[in-house]
Amino acid sequence: MDSQTVSRHATEPDAPTAGTLKPNALGVLGILFFVLSAQAPLTGIAGAAPIAVALGNGPGVPAAYLVAGLVILLFSVGFVAMGRHVVDAGAFYTYIGKGLGRTTGTGSAGLALFAYCTIQAAMYGLYGAIVSGLVATHTGLDLPWWVWTLATMAVVQALGAAGVEMGAKVLAVFVLAEFSILSVFALVTLFKGGGPEGLGLADSFSPSAALDGAPGVAVMFAVASMFGFEATAIYGEEAREPRKTVPRATYLAVAVVTGFFALVSWMLISSYGASKATAAAGKALEGGDGAGFVFAPIAADFGGWAGEVLPVLLATSLFAGILTFHNSANRYLFSLGRDRLLPLRMCRLNRRHAPWTAGCVQTALAALLVVPFALAGKDPVLTLFSWFSGVAVLAMMLLYLLTSVSVVVFFRRARLDTRPWNTLIAPALGALGIAGAIWLILANFTTLIGGERTTALWLTLSVPVVMGLGLVAARVRGRAADG
Repeated sequence: MDSQTVSRHATEPDAPTAGTLKPNALGVLGILFFVLSAQAPLTGIAGAAPIAVALGNGPGVPAAYLVAGLVILLFSVGFVAMGRHVVDAGAFYTYIGKGLGRTTGTGSAGLALFAYCTIQAAMYGLYGAIVSGLVATHTGLDLPWWVWTLATMAVVQALGAAGVEMGAKVLAVFVLAEFSILSVFALVTLFKGGGPEGLGLADSFSPSAALDGAPGVAVMFAVASMFGFEATAIYGEEAREPRKTVPRATYLAVAVVTGFFALVSWMLISSYGASKATAAAGKALEGGDGAGFVFAPIAADFGGWAGEVLPVLLATSLFAGILTFHNSANRYLFSLGRDRLLPLRMCRLNRRHAPWTAGCVQTALAALLVVPFALAGKDPVLTLFSWFSGVAVLAMMLLYLLTSVSVVVFFRRARLDTRPWNTLIAPALGALGIAGAIWLILANFTTLIGGERTTALWLTLSVPVVMGLGLVAARVRGRAADG
C-alpha cells in the first residue's frame, strides 16, 4: 500500500478521511497571513527591538533588519526553486532529504519539529504571563499563568481541527490589527518628518551606523524576528496552484516583513531621537518593561487608548503565532506518518481534511514542554520564553543552512533547473549569510536567552543532540527496512 494513500484508510471516529490535506484551500494572502502570524510582528517589535537597540548597534538597528532580510531573500531564491519541484507538507526534511540523502532528511525532521514545538512553547509562556496580568488588571481575577496557557491549548487544538481556512480567517483579524496600529504609527511619524531630531536617515542606515556598537547582536535579533517565513512551503499541498502561489507568497512575505521591521524600528528610533534612543531602550529594559520602549511613543501619538489596546494586541499577536506553529508542526507530523517515519495513525484527517491525530499529538507535546515549568514554579518569561525561543532560533537556522546546501546539491545532480543564480549562486550566498548568523547566535547565545553561561551551554547542546538522535533513528529504521 502506497504511503501517499495509506491515510485514506485511517479514520477519526465519525469521519472517513482522504489521504491528502485539503487542496485549493489557500491563496497567496491566506498563506501570507500564516507566515506573518508566525512572526508575530508586534511581539517581534516589542520583544526584540528594545534589546537590539540597547545592546546592539543603537540607532543602526533598522539597517540590521535590512541585512537579515537580504540573507533570507538569498535563501528564499533556492528555497522557491526547490519548491517548484517538491510539494510536501514536510517542507524542510523533504527538501534536505532530496539533496543530502534520506537519512539526513529524516534526522532534520526531528530538528524541525523540535524548533516548531519549542518556539510555540516559548510563546505559550509569554502569552500566559501577559493574559494573566491583563485579566487581573481588568477583572481582579488573579489566576496563575499556566491556567490561561492550558485553556488556550484547547482553543488552539479546536481551531486547528476546524481546518486551515478557519485558521487563516482567525489569523487575518489578529494580524491586520497589530500590523495596522504599528504601520499607522510608522507612517504618521514618517510623514510628519520624524521626531525631535528629524527622520535620522543617516543615523539608522549609513554604514557607520550599521557597524556601530555590537552589530552582531542586532543582526542576531533581526534574524530571529524573521522566524516562520518558511511556512509558505508547508502549506503547498493546500495552496491553489502551489507552483505559483508558494513562490509569490514566499517573496511577498520576505519583502513585507523586512520592510515592516525596518520601517517601524526606524520610526521608533526617530520618535526618541537617534542620540537618545539607546538610553531610552536601556532604561525600559532596566525597569523590567522593554515593551514600554515601543508602547510609549505610540500612546503619545494616538492617546491613552493605545496604551490600553497594545498589551491586548500583544496577547493576540502571540495567540496568532501559537496557532500558526501548531498548524506547522502538525503538518510535519502528518507528513512523517504518511512517509511511514511515524505510526500511520498520524495520517488521520477529520471531515475538514485537517490533521486530527497529528494535531492532538502536537498539543500533547506542547503540554509536555510547558507543564514542567509550571510545576517547578519557574517564571514563564525569564525561563520558558527566553530559553526555548533561543533554542528554536538556533535549530531553525541550522535547518536553513542544511536546506541551502541541499538545494545546490539537488540541482547539480538532477539538472531540473539550470539557472545558475537560482540554483547555485543565491543559495550559496544565502548559506554563507546563514552560517554567519549561526556564528553570531552562538557568540551571543547567553544574551539571546537572557540566562547564565551554563544554561546557555546546555540549551545549545540540545540542538545537535536532537539532530544526532534523528540521524541515529533514521539509520536504524533504514537497516530495519533493508533487513
